[in-house]
Amino acid sequence: MSLISDRISKNIKPSPTLMAQSKANELKAKGFPILSLASGEPDFDTPLHIRKAAEQAMNSGYTRYTPSGGLKETKEAIIRKFSRENKLEYTLNEVCLNSGAKQTVYNAMMATLNPDEEVIIISPFWVSYPEIVKLAGGKPVIVNMNPDKGFHLDENIIERAITDKTKWIIINSPNNPSGLIYSYEELKALASMLLKYPHVNIISDDIYEHLVYDNAEFHTIAAVEPKIKSRVLTINGLSKAYAMTGWRIGYCGGSAELIKAMSVIQSQSTSCPNSISQMAAIEALDGPQNHIKESNKEFAKRRNLTSQLINQIPGLKCNIPKGAFYLFVDCRDLFGKKTPNGKVLNSSVDIAEYFLEQVYVVVIAGSPFGAEGFIRVSYTTSEEQLTKSCAKIKEACELLFK
Repeated sequence: MSLISDRISKNIKPSPTLMAQSKANELKAKGFPILSLASGEPDFDTPLHIRKAAEQAMNSGYTRYTPSGGLKETKEAIIRKFSRENKLEYTLNEVCLNSGAKQTVYNAMMATLNPDEEVIIISPFWVSYPEIVKLAGGKPVIVNMNPDKGFHLDENIIERAITDKTKWIIINSPNNPSGLIYSYEELKALASMLLKYPHVNIISDDIYEHLVYDNAEFHTIAAVEPKIKSRVLTINGLSKAYAMTGWRIGYCGGSAELIKAMSVIQSQSTSCPNSISQMAAIEALDGPQNHIKESNKEFAKRRNLTSQLINQIPGLKCNIPKGAFYLFVDCRDLFGKKTPNGKVLNSSVDIAEYFLEQVYVVVIAGSPFGAEGFIRVSYTTSEEQLTKSCAKIKEACELLFK
């Protein structure tokens, strides 16, 4: 009898983004001159006023268990946030806190999926969605959007994937990995179609909500079409916009029935979110927001620089996204090219491995995101590091065209 379950050994893959970053750290520790463009977290410090709130929480005794769904005070801050920023009204029993938005998705799937029920996942997607669905016993159904049309939503393609077993559809805007922001019109068309299918629920993963550039507008589907609000679980968190990845606070708004079930899952797994982080979350949500505008200015500069440099590299091209902090780089023109060692590049994994082995630059292959032929490049590091990394990638690509 194997110690490891079939669920893990045969069905679930480790996160490729975390693996890539771990491998980069390993190689760096061994003395290799690694340049990583893999990170999915801001390189800024958590704003000082939030850190001070955490210190105050510790000094005030907020160091014990909280209710599984989170502190009342923090829930109230979340309710204010949803109302103020998204025009969504929730009550205390319709919101909960989790140890990061990833756990929010996990709890929702564990609380709702029966064996072989289906979850539609729109490509490109965050790498953890399919694995979480499989962990919960469900079946991920990947629906591919057209890369040559910028991966924009096509509700007709999505509708063809709906069956009697479809329980959820997951949308993520701004999108990881593409940076695409779904427009009001796209979301309205999707929601209008879903009105015909009352058995289909919607997860709206809004974790990159505040990371928008060029005066782009963010919309969330429950506000775009209030008729489906009762079927939407709106997910958000503090990791990205507030540079709080390690604080592990995610939150959501949804039906009281679903929130209650998710809290049961949490009570039997992690018990509750970190108490100190919950108190800091109140300050993050209610306190000054100027730091978001400042960090977005820096991200936009890095995005512009990196996209300009990438588009000068033979075999690579990318659009300039209006959200998140990634470039999704089209590398299909490198397929079939032979490396100096004689290996033929046939996939985005091959290309990512080539960049790592040839010039010590870490990028993430597009295939785990459901988009073969692309690589994800993060611009959450300094302009100096971005410039060096792109120069190295250019050097590697030029070797392929000799």
